[in-house]
Amino acid sequence: MAFLADALSRVKPSATIAVSQKARELKAQGRDVIGLGAGEPDFDTPDNIKKAAIDAINRGETKYTPVSGIQPLREAISAKFKRENNLDYDWKQTIVGTGGKQILFNALMATLNPGDEVVIPSPYWVSYPEMVALCGGTPAFAETSIDNGFKLTPAALEKAITPKTKWLIMNSPSNPSGAAYTSDELKALADVLLAHPQVWILTDDMYEHLTYGDFKFATIAEIEPKLYDRTLTMNGVSKAYAMTGWRIGYAAGPIELIKAMDMIQGQQTSGACSIAQWAAVEALNGPQDFIGKNKAIFQGRRDLVVSMLNQATGIKCPVPEGAFYVYPSCQELIGKTAPTGKVIATDEDFVSELLEAEGVAVVHGSAFGLGPNFRISYATSETLLEQACERIQRFTASLK
Repeated sequence: MAFLADALSRVKPSATIAVSQKARELKAQGRDVIGLGAGEPDFDTPDNIKKAAIDAINRGETKYTPVSGIQPLREAISAKFKRENNLDYDWKQTIVGTGGKQILFNALMATLNPGDEVVIPSPYWVSYPEMVALCGGTPAFAETSIDNGFKLTPAALEKAITPKTKWLIMNSPSNPSGAAYTSDELKALADVLLAHPQVWILTDDMYEHLTYGDFKFATIAEIEPKLYDRTLTMNGVSKAYAMTGWRIGYAAGPIELIKAMDMIQGQQTSGACSIAQWAAVEALNGPQDFIGKNKAIFQGRRDLVVSMLNQATGIKCPVPEGAFYVYPSCQELIGKTAPTGKVIATDEDFVSELLEAEGVAVVHGSAFGLGPNFRISYATSETLLEQACERIQRFTASLK
């Protein structure tokens, strides 16, 4: 009898975590490596948020919290949705988890039965299909393309939906592509969903505040109120507030779903860290001016990376609307030979040879369900990004 659960055979390890680990190992061996695999801001958590955590410690806010989160944070979440997204959620319709991952996992665990399908546009964040599989569901991929900006079209959505479809996962701005949906694009997708009342929408808005130029963020329940009763709107403080390690994600949705997620979380982890929750109260209620400053820095980095990658032989890099990733194509380099003599047959070969030759760690696109591409996180200094892009230019020029 096998000791490990059969469910593990359906799940792959996280490619993004693996790349970051490989980069760390090579650095430890003395290699000069620039790691562009990590999806976290390089900014520090703002001082007012850190002070709120210290004050909470000094007040003795160190006990268990309610499973769904402390009331002041749930009220702050409700206020945020009203203020920024024009969405009315009572604080009892909200839930706080240990990062966005737990929110997603609990929602899927609470709703999926064997045979239920979840539509996931590709390229996708590496954890979506694995979570669906672990929760007993079946991922159903709706492919996008570089030609339509890596965005799900109404026709592709319609084609992916079957009588077994229970959820659509929407991530805008997207990890890995940085693609973000306009209000009109969301309305067109909503029109398809209105014709399929069995399909719920799980919208991952974690990169909401990181959009560039004149782009205006919107979320689907805001654009189509008729979908409000079957939408779980998920967000968190990780990206915009530079609080990845604090592990606070949150969501709002129909009260029955929130209660089911609360029941699962109650048997799993109970409430998130009390100190991190009080820090998140300050993040949502406190000054927001630093977000715009950080966004301007990210936009400068994006423009630098896109420009330099498009100057590299055989690389085509679209301009993303948001997040802090680019998702360039290396299609033209497939079939070429690296300096080691290895033929580049896949995007995985490309990133492996790039790491070996130039010490630049990026993630292969097939890990996100769409290749031949690769993902670069530009959440690091312009100096390092410039060096990395110069190395990529040198590597692509060396391919024969």
